[in-house]
Amino acid sequence: MEIPEIVPDVTEYILGRRRCPICDTVTTAPLPDGVPQGMCGPRLSSLIVLLTGVYHLSRRNTAALLLDVLGVKLSLGSVSNVEGRMTAVLGAAHVEALSCVRQARVKHLDATSWSRAGEASSLWTFASRLATAFVITAGATAETVQAVVGRVRGTLVSDRGSQFGFWAMEQRQICWAHLVRRFTAFAESPRPKVRRLGDALLLLSQVHLVEWHRVQAGTASREHLQELIARVEPLFVHHLERGVALGLRNVSGACANVLAHRDALFTYAFERGVQPTNNHAERELRGFVMWRKQTAGSRSERGDRFAERVMTVVHTLRKHGRHVLSYLEQACIAALRGEPSPALMPDGP
Repeated sequence: MEIPEIVPDVTEYILGRRRCPICDTVTTAPLPDGVPQGMCGPRLSSLIVLLTGVYHLSRRNTAALLLDVLGVKLSLGSVSNVEGRMTAVLGAAHVEALSCVRQARVKHLDATSWSRAGEASSLWTFASRLATAFVITAGATAETVQAVVGRVRGTLVSDRGSQFGFWAMEQRQICWAHLVRRFTAFAESPRPKVRRLGDALLLLSQVHLVEWHRVQAGTASREHLQELIARVEPLFVHHLERGVALGLRNVSGACANVLAHRDALFTYAFERGVQPTNNHAERELRGFVMWRKQTAGSRSERGDRFAERVMTVVHTLRKHGRHVLSYLEQACIAALRGEPSPALMPDGP
């Protein structure tokens, strides 16, 4: 394979200026329709966003790569200005993805920390089978979560955070990966009673999760899984109640909390499309976490909006096997023409 020599295509627009001899006002001719402000056309703007917002290069490294590979010389300010313009361009796509997840029958929600100019904030991933939306908020209260997810609809897969309490328990699925980690900690405790409790809870967890994987593989039926859970659940509750009765710090409270979520433990066995873990949301967050580690977050509200919008667009496009750079270019061209942004999903919003 070989690639051709890349030579930038430069178009210069010379705008006439005239000064009124009477009022001394200077008038400048406007740019033709469809011509962007600044130095960067739609394809170059899209490439810049791809490098900074998708591959998470610094602005300095982005400018250096553009010079080395394309022969395009841009200042750091020009790179930042492109990010600002594309933030506005991708606003409608972000709304589309968020709306899609809110309407989904099954949705996953998870959060991690984020920083804006050193101030702590929260980064949420709200994901369904068809779309992923990222939202950065100042806090992580129940009111904040409600603003992100909208009205209660469908099944929510999450951890046991208290801020999710507004969602009906029977319409939730608690992440079993988190529970298994907690029970593993019990099993590794130096206290014999806690170790025995952890061993029992881990064994029961393994029984139904192994059966779930058999259902996924097509070697067991969902009905058989439901029958198994009907037998396992009373035993599971019995051991949790035993843990509560121990009266031990970091053990009894955890057991009581799991019992409070009893109606959300086995939803996955009875509702199709629901997973027993929140791994889908955690995988979606992974790229954003790496970005945060590289950059320590953002410096402004505009930086927050750029990050959440470009990552929303990229993750949703990839779920549909669509080409990211092509979409960014199409969205940029549509904005220049005053047209609506192209739909993220094949069937539209």
